[in-house]
Amino acid sequence: MNSVSDEPGISEPYLLGFLTSVGLDVEYTRAEGNTLFFRGEDGEEIPVLDAAGGYGSLIFGHNHPEIVARARRLLDEGAPVNAQFSRNSGAQQVAALLSGIVRRETGADEPYAAIFANSGAEAIEAAVKHAELDRVLQVRALVAELAEHTDAARVAVESGEAVLPDGEHADFAALAEEVARANADVAARPPVFLTLEGSFHGKLVGSVQLTHNAAYRTPFTALANRARFVPLDRPEAVGEIIAEESATVRDLVVRDGVVTVVERPFPLVAAFLLEPIQGEGGIVPLTREFAGAVRRECDAAGIPVVIDEIQSGMGRTGAFLASSLIGLSGDYYVLAKSLGGGLAKTSALLVRGGRYRNEFELVHSSTFAKDGFSTPIALKVLEMLEADDGLAYRLARERGARLAEALEGVRADFPDVVKEVRGKGLMLGLEFHDQSESSSAVVREGALSGLLGYTLSGYLLREHRVRTFPTASAGNTLRFAPSIHLSDAEIDRLADALRAVASVLRDQDEKRLTGGGV
Repeated sequence: MNSVSDEPGISEPYLLGFLTSVGLDVEYTRAEGNTLFFRGEDGEEIPVLDAAGGYGSLIFGHNHPEIVARARRLLDEGAPVNAQFSRNSGAQQVAALLSGIVRRETGADEPYAAIFANSGAEAIEAAVKHAELDRVLQVRALVAELAEHTDAARVAVESGEAVLPDGEHADFAALAEEVARANADVAARPPVFLTLEGSFHGKLVGSVQLTHNAAYRTPFTALANRARFVPLDRPEAVGEIIAEESATVRDLVVRDGVVTVVERPFPLVAAFLLEPIQGEGGIVPLTREFAGAVRRECDAAGIPVVIDEIQSGMGRTGAFLASSLIGLSGDYYVLAKSLGGGLAKTSALLVRGGRYRNEFELVHSSTFAKDGFSTPIALKVLEMLEADDGLAYRLARERGARLAEALEGVRADFPDVVKEVRGKGLMLGLEFHDQSESSSAVVREGALSGLLGYTLSGYLLREHRVRTFPTASAGNTLRFAPSIHLSDAEIDRLADALRAVASVLRDQDEKRLTGGGV
């Protein structure tokens, strides 16, 4: 039995032990730009190039002076942070600016309403709840309509204005009971959410069921949503799976004096969630063809599309929304990470006006969401992104292209080690070839366990003072999400470090890989 009951209190003891085992248990004491600092044994400050960028949370880098100044001003002025259930003009400004930016990039003709949350996973939960509330309200309206039609048909039969279908039922009551029983069976079916193979939408009770990695999902399958995972390499599968999950109910209507049973579509699929670039799935971009299939099939079936831009949004790919680069528009958008500027914990769910349900505000709330600290910080971040005619987006494109070129150079030098470079802008991944048959026991066991990427990250930190991590569900892929202020010198330093780790794998040099501590 695993227990720490006899030990002093420890925060995440297993994880701490794992970090120690791979050389990542460094305590950082200061941060600025793309650099983290820790102190060596002699107390000297040691800089580390942070290529992970807070898992995509630092579009402007650590402790950007303008964002820090906004935070200090808020604190110095004694701004109320917790004044829930009151007017928050900062939240209104953020909501309006987000809606305007999304409409500009997508050409949407409707405004978007905003619901604030504290994290990406929580905003996904809000999206799931809103989509289900929308579906439930549709069901209620449909059930009420069916009941009205049944009553009207009953009156028509009793008055002699309509007759039953020939030879099928002895009386109207029997027909109505049969229809009601069949409809009740359909209405009792749980909703289904569609998402993608390789997806990652969080690890909370609802969001984890939309995360494809079985290790995260299956222990909690009994607790929450039913999901179907659509293969990313088959656009035609979108329509196929929607058809498989479709359902109908029976409607009793009078046509030409005869009571007729008509099949009506029943809203069983609550939403289709997807990432335009799968982050934890290995930095895998959606194709324009696949995005088109999702939008087309969902429109035909009346299913809302929820676009998870938690990692890819906020300008990281060279546009505010990565989905806009492949022509994909959403009914919902989920934003987080860089929205808080690296200082505040905040996220936002945007819902297209035609889909928005006012009732949601009465059944969903969060004590710390939309607070008086995070919303002014988010407003400052958005102002910085939009400043100088979108300079930040141009920098993300230019710096991302330069970084991708450097990563491709590493792949070209080590084609037997590096399999592929993927991503857009400053959301990039470098995938290594499978090492499960390595002659090195450390490399082989790491590959078989899916943890080799963390060992490689430990080597990069120890030997080259470069910080990055593998993607959570694709351990052979290292992620790179630095800020838009990434310099050529930092790119060259990162490329040199990756060449070194590639040479370690090429030579199966276990000693170099697992050498002394930090």
